[in-house]
Amino acid sequence: MSSIFTKIIRGELPSYRIDETDDCFAILDINPNQKGHTLCVLKKEIDYIFDLESDDYQKLMNFSRKIALALKKSINCKRIALSIIGLEVPHVHVHLIPIESMSDMNFSKKINLSDNEFKSIVKKIKSNLK
Repeated sequence: MSSIFTKIIRGELPSYRIDETDDCFAILDINPNQKGHTLCVLKKEIDYIFDLESDDYQKLMNFSRKIALALKKSINCKRIALSIIGLEVPHVHVHLIPIESMSDMNFSKKINLSDNEFKSIVKKIKSNLK
């Protein structure tokens, strides 16, 4: 069965897409910890990050870095944190979360954003991509 990310790649589910390459894509998390919480996803449907071939791992990390740099310019925060948990969706993805403190990484604490807020964040991040 296809993961939620594979369905997004195929266009079967909507998303707030930030950027895309042949191998990866970045979308806003629809249940964000913080404003700007972004997911970077390898298009290959592989469950566990350490099952990736070295080349695919590097593609995902390099793509995530590019997105994180644009995110940092777009959202006022101390840092962009990176987390790879891999339990909630069986498809490798990186969480990029703008943070002020460690408590901002609490995945049981979510914020609500409107459709317009999501779209505004996407536009701002896209404007800072190089």
